[in-house]
Order: sequence, then C-alpha cells, then structure tokens
Amino acid sequence: MTKEQIVVTSAQMCDIEGRIFAAGMPVAALMEKVAGLISDRLQVIIPKGRCVGILVGPGHNGGDALVVARELHFRGYQVWIYQPFSKLKELTNQHFQYAQSLGIPCFQETDKLPSCDFLVDGLFGFGLEREITDSIAYAINYFNECNKQVFSIDLPSGLHTDTGAVLGTAIRATQTFCLGLWKQGLLQEQALEYIGQPELIDFDIPLADIHTVLGEVPKIKRITQTTVIASLPLPRSPITHKYKSGHLLLICGSRRYAGSAILSGLGARASGVGMLSIAVPESVKTLLVSHLPEALIIGCPETETGAISHLQLPGKTHLSSFSVIACGPGLTQDSTPIVQQVIESQVSLILDADALNILAQLGTISTLQRRQTTTVLSPHTGEFHRLFPDISYTDRVKAVQTAAAQTGAVVLLKGARTAISNPQGVVWINSESTPALARGGSGDVLTGLMGGLLAQTANKQTPIEDVVATATWWHSQAGILAAEERTELGVDAFSLTQYLMKVLLAFT
Repeated sequence: MTKEQIVVTSAQMCDIEGRIFAAGMPVAALMEKVAGLISDRLQVIIPKGRCVGILVGPGHNGGDALVVARELHFRGYQVWIYQPFSKLKELTNQHFQYAQSLGIPCFQETDKLPSCDFLVDGLFGFGLEREITDSIAYAINYFNECNKQVFSIDLPSGLHTDTGAVLGTAIRATQTFCLGLWKQGLLQEQALEYIGQPELIDFDIPLADIHTVLGEVPKIKRITQTTVIASLPLPRSPITHKYKSGHLLLICGSRRYAGSAILSGLGARASGVGMLSIAVPESVKTLLVSHLPEALIIGCPETETGAISHLQLPGKTHLSSFSVIACGPGLTQDSTPIVQQVIESQVSLILDADALNILAQLGTISTLQRRQTTTVLSPHTGEFHRLFPDISYTDRVKAVQTAAAQTGAVVLLKGARTAISNPQGVVWINSESTPALARGGSGDVLTGLMGGLLAQTANKQTPIEDVVATATWWHSQAGILAAEERTELGVDAFSLTQYLMKVLLAFT
C-alpha cells in the first residue's frame, strides 16, 4: 500500500510522529526537512521577487511556517510575518527570533500589515480541537477577505483534523500541503470549500512506523489509480467465455422512469460483464432493446402505474442463476414485493434508489441482518438519513462505518467525497470527483457499472469493498474527463456513459 492511499486521524498521526521522534529523529531536523520541501514547492508556484505574507501560529505548524519564511527570504522573495501570539513553543520561538534577526518584518496586528501577493498559512496544524474566537477569528476572516492565493501547511487553520468541521472560522486555502500522510478531515465534504487543491508532501515516514500504528491494513484508505487497476477484472483469461465473465440481473425502470433502466444498462455494458439481463415493465421493453441490443431484456407484468408488479424470468431461470442482482433505479415504490423477493434471495445484491426507500420502510437493520449473502447499499445523503435515522452525520466516515457494522452490508455513501465501508469498518474514500455528476441519472450509471464489475469478480478473492471502490473511482473519473471536454454544465448522465471507456483506455 502506498502513502497516497493511507488516511490518518489526528491521534494516529501523533502516534506515528511520536515513534519517529522516539527513534532519534530530532524535531528540529524534521521541521527543517518539511519546510524545505514546502519551500521548494512554493518556489515552483510563486514567481521570484513577489511578496509573501507568512501567518505564524504558536505550535510547530508555526515553526514550519517560520522556516519557510526564512527560506523564501534567502531565495529572493519579499517576506513579512504575522505572528499575534504572546507565547510560542520553544523551537518555534527560536525560529521567530532568528527571522527577526534577519530583518524580516514581523507584525502582531492585521491593520499594520503591508500588502502582499501570496499568503502562507501556518497558524494551526493537525490536532486543533477548540473553536477559534476573538482576535484570531477576526484575523482569519480578514485574510479570507484579502482574496489572495493562500497556501496552507498541513491543513487550513480552523479545520478539525478528523471531521473537516469548521471550528468557528477557517482559512480558505487555494492549496493545502498535507504533510506526511493524508488527514481524514481533508477528505470530508464539509472541508472542500476550504482546502483548495490538496497535495501530499511526503517527508519519508518509515512504513514500519505506519504499520505499527495503523496495522498492516489501515482502516481508512484513499482510492487511487493503483487501487483501481488491482481490482479490475483484467487481464482476462485467453480461454474465457461469456458465462465465465459474470451474469448481472438489473431490476429497474418503470413507465415513468424508463430512462433509469437505460442508464443502468449502459453503465453495466461499460463494465465488460459477460451476460446482462434487465428486468423492466413490459411496456418499456421495446425501448430498452433499442438501446441495449446485446442485453436480454425481460418484460415483466406491471401495475396500473407502470411499475413492475412481479418478476417473470425466462424458463429454467431463477434468481440463483445470476452472479449479482442490482435493484432499484427507476422502480418506484409500487415495486415493494420485488424488493422483498430479492432481499430474501441468496444472491449478492446491490440496492439503490427506490429499493433503498422500500428497504427503509421494511426496517433497514432488522431486514438486512437476516441476509446471509453480500449486500451493497448505495444511498445519497437523503436516502442514508431515511435508512439510518439514528446515525449522526457529523463525521461521514464514522457514519458509514456504523451503518455497515449495523447491517452487515457494504455501504457506499454518495457525495462529493464518496465513502465506502465494509462491516469490519474498513473505509475507502474517493477524493477526486466533480460537481458535473450532480445530475439526475448519474447514480443509475454507477449502479450498473458496479453491478457489472461485481458480477465479474463474484468467484474471485477480491474484497467486495475494493470492487465497489473501483466502480466509484471509474465513475467519478469519467465525470471529470467529461467535464474537461464539455464543461461541468454539459455532462448529462447519458453523455457520462460515453466517457467510461475513455477513462479505462487512459488508465490501463
């Protein structure tokens, strides 16, 4: 596992650093190394000779900032320091005294600050718990209103390291240099408008120290291209055939929401699944055949409202004939008997959209605890609240871990930072996405794509949550690529399906 994948809490990072220092690494030496790496990055970004304001806090984050100030000063930049605290940590105070001896201007009040071109934020690092108030809160708001590019060290000052919550107020960074390992708060949705472009600064933490604190398999991980490639059903055996490449049954659509069935089917098609069957109301069967001629379209009896009333599978075909069943997109809640039937089956199951709303009415936890086979839930925020009304949503990572533990399911909580947990609390977080996916039908595409991948890996040893993470990343990368070519406003769900294969070509 690479460091790009590893995500830590404040307590875990503290323990890891403690091991480094206990092994003999001087704090001062590590500060010099980290600040040197940051200075090197800033020198690439900021043209030489520009004016840079350095915001200095009382702890070692402030010490990092002071070393950056010194380095930029020596490299030909105009630098001034804002340091409003009366008491500093010993090492930070030493660097502050040296900066003053170099003639770098230092200020304690915002109304006396000269203008600058860029700001470096080193007010508070990881571990901040208390709310920022009074003069420091005023100063942070002042810097936010300056409309300058801001580079935050480790994480923007004022954000909670684990939850990403704003503690009173917080710096709105243009770019965040996360030090050593990814902090969990940077991957939470509520932090997104503050962190700007995040970047990991690797200062060579020994893997042995990471594994001692986190274990060989960390509980919280960031989805990367490496993760995805390892979980794709590639390469295929040269003697494989369609019946060995998975058989997915999609149960979806209604007269009112026929498009959901099409979008789910197109997502499944892109996955490369060997066999695709799609159960829809009889009245929309012809429409599905015209869009997905390679799929077996199963027309089912329907209710007066145009929903599937009951499954009518072809002769000698049973639910157990399929590798995976994905159920929900466009069903409407008139298909409650169908959802009950598939939940009672012994087939691996993905529940999405209306199937989730029906599950909530049936009783989420009690219903799923009776299932003996793999279940994947893929709710958006509203559906998650209906499924789990008693779970706090303050920390999305803890919320999804709790939901998975209570149900025995793999839970995929959709959003700008999708979080996926298995029942043992192992979490994958997707840190790359785009608002272009905030369109109706995007989730239907993901359901089909995920179902197709799970069907192909059903008889392999790949963990379910890894496959779900792969589908999530693939889907979001398609959205990112589409947005680059069509703008964020031009990515409808049907267009999204056309970019799925372009992503695969680019990354494999």
